[in-house]
Amino acid sequence: MSEEKKLSENEHIKARSRHLRGTIEEGLQNLVTGALSPDDTQLTKFHGFYQQDDRDIRDERRHQKLEPLHSFMLRARLPGGVITAEQWKAIDEISRNLTSGGIRLTTRQTFQYHGILKRNVKPLIQGINKVMIDSVAACGDVNRNVLCNTNPVESELHETIYNDAVAVSKHLLPKTGAYHEIWLDKEKVANFEEEVEPILGDTYLPRKFKIAIAVPPHNDVDVNGNDLSFVAIVKDGNLLGYDVLAGGGMGASHGEPDTYPQIAKNFGFIEPRDLCTFAEAFVTTQRDFGDRENRKHARLKYTIDDMGVDTFKSHVEERTGKKFKKAKPYEFTMHSDRFGWVENADGTWNLTMFIEHGRIKDYEDGPQMMTGLLKIADLHQGNFRITATQNLIVAQVAKSKKAKIEKLAKEHGLFRPEASLLRLNSMACVALPTCGLAMAEAERYLPDLITKLEAMVDKYGLSDQPIVIRMTGCPNGCARPYLAEIAFIGKAPGKYNLYLGGDGKGTRLVKLYKENIGEEEILQTLEPLIESYSKERKKGEGFGDFCVRTEVVPPIYDGRDFHKNPEGFLSSGI
Repeated sequence: MSEEKKLSENEHIKARSRHLRGTIEEGLQNLVTGALSPDDTQLTKFHGFYQQDDRDIRDERRHQKLEPLHSFMLRARLPGGVITAEQWKAIDEISRNLTSGGIRLTTRQTFQYHGILKRNVKPLIQGINKVMIDSVAACGDVNRNVLCNTNPVESELHETIYNDAVAVSKHLLPKTGAYHEIWLDKEKVANFEEEVEPILGDTYLPRKFKIAIAVPPHNDVDVNGNDLSFVAIVKDGNLLGYDVLAGGGMGASHGEPDTYPQIAKNFGFIEPRDLCTFAEAFVTTQRDFGDRENRKHARLKYTIDDMGVDTFKSHVEERTGKKFKKAKPYEFTMHSDRFGWVENADGTWNLTMFIEHGRIKDYEDGPQMMTGLLKIADLHQGNFRITATQNLIVAQVAKSKKAKIEKLAKEHGLFRPEASLLRLNSMACVALPTCGLAMAEAERYLPDLITKLEAMVDKYGLSDQPIVIRMTGCPNGCARPYLAEIAFIGKAPGKYNLYLGGDGKGTRLVKLYKENIGEEEILQTLEPLIESYSKERKKGEGFGDFCVRTEVVPPIYDGRDFHKNPEGFLSSGI
């Protein structure tokens, strides 16, 4: 008789949660503590929010014999990142009244609030619901916010592709009534056991699941870093269908070589009408075969790598009753945003504004960003689009309003044409003080490091050369650093692992070059490489490609090679 599998504790929490209800409702009523129970803090992720505390004052409160200053971070579900001006006004008002202030644009094309006290969580969720926004499945072991190209070249197709992203998101949502019962005061089901989760199952997925849709040549959603991606194949202005990429993913653990980031694999081509059918089949196959014992091995990338593409593909085809067709050729040229004004096919304009690391605030001694966006929303009365690189687009602006909107954006620190290419191509996760996983700073530190690197590239005449730089406070990879040209992964306070070698298009992984170094060594390490790049690069060659060509680091196209250190390369390995 085979030994019974030992499930992870999260699996037991989900199993006894009564389809994600747990004791969340009772916990909200307990005002003796600002926290929820440990089980419920896992379940609230499925409702879109995390329990956090301010790590800057954690020790101080401990010495005062006080519990940590608990608060919550809530992330909205916003497929494709599209939001109306009226919705933005409501988001702003909620931020001012029910949070610690400010709005943060995320790397999954949505927004999140920080510093929400327990008593304010329910009013906040009800507030966003009034403007048709929710936080269902924004976190947790489910399909999360679906990404979609924000500003593709084939802009006349954007509505079709955006609608596909919305359809996939809706199709894969949990069917439990828990969210509506707890937060929106809907009628409670008589017997939760009669509820059916036909796609996600009673214990949902083994781990989080991420989906993106891209339109070549722009890979602004980093398709290779998602569990499942659909690459639009367009010919003569018509959408032919999608190449299906699966098994990508960021995230690893320091010192654990069995964990690694991975590049998605192309499974083949499908017709547009089959999008939701295939998305469901990938999700249910992962539901049934994903690792429920070891959460560090539970993402789709490991399921596919362990099972093999052909075997996984056969399960998907069996569940859909359809065969993949031969993949269509496509090419990506970049995975960053295009800043400034871009004209749409219909004669309207999009203004992409640089929001450094996605943080929107009215600063006491700086730009009044929230106020500026309210003024733009009043004038524009159209859509905004949040990008997957934490920036914001004022979309479909009439030509007659361009000058006024640009003036408002510049006056309020939202449009910064003077920003360097190095800064425009940088990205960081939240990290300290709110993220419980952070080992080092990211969002609060990277702007200062970029300033020092700007001086370096200026010194060698490279200010006109875009280099994709990303930083995270831990190896989980929320800012998708493993697809950058230069990546800094937090190892300890003030210390980072330095990775090099991405291709600037999001189709190749980085490789470890130096481990556990501080700012002084970071700058000392990068300067000779930057100098060599300025003198020896080929025409049109990016920094990551230069590092690979000159054998500073080896090219990594498969995450299973991420920790390998081929002989002759300078990278130190892990």
